[in-house]
Amino acid sequence: MLDSVAHAAVLHFIDALGVGLAAAGSPVGEAYRETGRQLANGGPATALGMATGAAAADAALVNGGLMHSLEFDDTHTASIIHGSSVIAAAALSVAEAGGATGAALLGSYVRGWEVIALFGLAAPGGFHAQGFQATSVAGALAAALVAADLAGLTEDQSVAALGIALSQSSGVMEFLSNGSSVKSLHSGWAAHAGVLAAMLARAGMSGPETSLEGRWGLFRQFADDEGAAERLRVLLGDIGRKWHLPDAAFKFYPCCHYLHPFIEAAGILADRGVRAADVKAIVCEVPAGAASIICEPWERALQPATGHAARWSLPIVVATRLVEGKVDLCTFEQPASAEVRGLANRIRWVPLENARFPDRFEAVITCDTLSGVPQSVRIDDVDGNHTRPPAATRVMEKFRTNAARALVPGAVDALTRAAQGLASAPDLKALSYALRQVRSW
Repeated sequence: MLDSVAHAAVLHFIDALGVGLAAAGSPVGEAYRETGRQLANGGPATALGMATGAAAADAALVNGGLMHSLEFDDTHTASIIHGSSVIAAAALSVAEAGGATGAALLGSYVRGWEVIALFGLAAPGGFHAQGFQATSVAGALAAALVAADLAGLTEDQSVAALGIALSQSSGVMEFLSNGSSVKSLHSGWAAHAGVLAAMLARAGMSGPETSLEGRWGLFRQFADDEGAAERLRVLLGDIGRKWHLPDAAFKFYPCCHYLHPFIEAAGILADRGVRAADVKAIVCEVPAGAASIICEPWERALQPATGHAARWSLPIVVATRLVEGKVDLCTFEQPASAEVRGLANRIRWVPLENARFPDRFEAVITCDTLSGVPQSVRIDDVDGNHTRPPAATRVMEKFRTNAARALVPGAVDALTRAAQGLASAPDLKALSYALRQVRSW
């Protein structure tokens, strides 16, 4: 593995742990905390937010759900895949349960990330166009390979695990109808499905050998794409030469990734002196592939049902940035204020011409002020993507802030040391111990 890939793996894995811990310490994580209490049985795997361990598949369910519940987890933009919320959750639980070394955990995490990115790249935008989240339906199969890898399954067993995972693939986009929190289950269920698939395959269950290219396989059934399997075959030829994990983007706002460049653009307007009270109207130019998620229907975007639902609302987050001066975890823990909603009603959207979505997450905002002087800002790609990579110190600052929401004082330092030393760790005891030093709920 290249040093650059290993470095990226540690940062993305640490980021995923921090996001999951932040969710465990947030209102949106309550369903997982309560479920974790019921599943915690002294098992070998860590369920984030719990001091007591659980079975591997159960821990994967809780952790994947938590890692995705704040919309703060990393994204491979070209494939529109949230890789770590599935792959880190599956890899951690199986590695802990099997007594793996830190290097084995990281190695399987990287391989799983490459696979899930390739699944998305083989049918870019295709899963979402059919109403499925790619992270979930493709993630179940990628997680199965991770679990099979760490559990030492044979080739035949691993193929069976893929087929078994296919029958568990799920994750529809209907959550957008009211911004419901069930979207987070997409990652948790995918991780759980993969771990369970490997267990069943090891126990002798069989699965179809054509889970990818078959008539009702992953690509034809969920992406309606007959050419995707062949594109995947071509992409697989670059395994070990072209790496995709280092291209994955870190997120620095806890909301839909498509919104991030618009938040940045609004921040630039604010830095130029634009104030909410001065705004006459704002026009946001939105890539067609993103509009169905953050704009349509516009009436719903203007009036999200809950604070959490605003994580997918273009007018609310743009207005929030101008009114409140920031967009952070607290933004989505309560409904938008009257002032934010008032500004949101002065915002509209139009299609962005010649957009490069999903290779780039672009944004254009034009603001008409009461002074009559228009202001325009263009963002060519989202901050944190591989075209605009963040410093490692920035990722670690995010991690420490997030982890402190769930861990007792001192445990964040211990977890930092354990996670950064994974490559040479003979076991995962230090990592597991630090993760379980949680606050009282």
